[in-house]
Amino acid sequence: MQHSPPPSRRRRAAFAAAVAVLLGAVGFAPAAHAADQGTGFGTWAPLSSTGWHGSMRVGDVHTYCIHPGLPVATGDTTDHGESSDVNGLSPQQLVSINHLVGTYGQTDDPVQAASVGWAVKAIVDRDTTLHSWGYTGDDLRGAIDHIMRRASPENNVAVQNLALTYLAEAEAMAVPRVGGTLTLTTQADDPTRGTVTADVDPTASGTLRLENAVFADTGAAERSGVVGGIVYPISAPVPAANDGRPYAVRATGTFTVETAAIRSYTTPDQQQSAGPARPTTFELTAEDATTRPVRFAPHISTSAHLQDGRFVDEVAVESDEPWPRLEDGSFVVITATADVFATSSFPAESDEIPAGLDPVAHLELRTDPATGGGVYRVQSDTLPGPGVYIAVWRIDRGAQDAETMEHLSPGFVFVERFASPSQTTQWGDPPPVRVDPTPAASTPPPVTSSPPASTPAALAATGMSAAAIGGTGGIAAVVLAMGAAAYWIARRRGTPRT
Repeated sequence: MQHSPPPSRRRRAAFAAAVAVLLGAVGFAPAAHAADQGTGFGTWAPLSSTGWHGSMRVGDVHTYCIHPGLPVATGDTTDHGESSDVNGLSPQQLVSINHLVGTYGQTDDPVQAASVGWAVKAIVDRDTTLHSWGYTGDDLRGAIDHIMRRASPENNVAVQNLALTYLAEAEAMAVPRVGGTLTLTTQADDPTRGTVTADVDPTASGTLRLENAVFADTGAAERSGVVGGIVYPISAPVPAANDGRPYAVRATGTFTVETAAIRSYTTPDQQQSAGPARPTTFELTAEDATTRPVRFAPHISTSAHLQDGRFVDEVAVESDEPWPRLEDGSFVVITATADVFATSSFPAESDEIPAGLDPVAHLELRTDPATGGGVYRVQSDTLPGPGVYIAVWRIDRGAQDAETMEHLSPGFVFVERFASPSQTTQWGDPPPVRVDPTPAASTPPPVTSSPPASTPAALAATGMSAAAIGGTGGIAAVVLAMGAAAYWIARRRGTPRT
């Protein structure tokens, strides 16, 4: 069961509620201040024979009449803030008025202030502006002259001229388009290059900020003074923290345009006046429609040998840049091929494969999407037979999968040098090494007597050829000669003398 609070508590609650209502009323009610004489010519009074032609000052703001013919706003004036719905004025009228009071009206120059006042009144209600002071014609210059020749004759012509200039400028203004688009492009042959363009109202200006890119001419990620229709080149290198995945450039722009609104002031039974409204600010964003692929330049180093009649190659596929990944995180697959050539001797290393040399075997590898670069073992079919074998590896952009091609620069080709030592190996014994004979040391032959004529027959009985003897050296020749001589002497001794 609920009980009512005691009387004292009820009185305190009622008092608190009353204070809250009062404070709320004070907090939300527009502040009212007496308007002060601003800058201009004439008589500062609600009604006079010449009127007041210039600004009324509310605080630190110069305001201008938008009700020709009503008394000057000398009483308490209320600031209603910025509004785009004022007395049925069109957006064109509002943007014209706001342009004049904001661009030229905040001044201490009485000629300028009076000229703004006449132009603003003519924009709001031309007919009342012309005829409020007894002028019967249909010419704004004549209406200004009708009054200013009394209010300030020495400034009459200057006010006429400047008022007409201001009016023409204001009426020529189009109602600005609020909003727009930003467009990012990527250069087809180089994803690290591109452009950014703002499609905004011609009168808009602002600041662009880039993410994962900089402006090519300044190297900065932010640029002020950006206007519509200008193409700004950008540079979008791979971000430092990138792990090889595609990346995107983003752009954010903050722009301002003249506002089709005014800061509205009212004074009971007197003028309603216009102060400048702040420019309308809007923000645009854009992101690459297609992510930018990470470009790289893979290359190969190898170590080859022959095994069981096959060419076996340990192929290291590497990159100096991060190995690119696809959107799913897998590594880009590289296809590499090699032709194997056979020669009868070790050829010279060169950049070109000798003309007329046809491959005898073919090698191919595809990198693993789970690991990317690394060392891959590849072997050929059985080779034709003994000889010197050379492999030449090649990575060609045109031979890659479609999803890989965009990660290689147009025209990219890597080719090994022909007959590089690591890619040249031999099957069979090495060819004989031909060495020039070394002349024998000159040794004086032994001194012997010439053998008799029958010596060849005696040598033949030993079973050695003359050629063989010639090759046994001087000692063997001496021994044989001495044996032959002893045989001859013994035979002489055995023959009876007569």
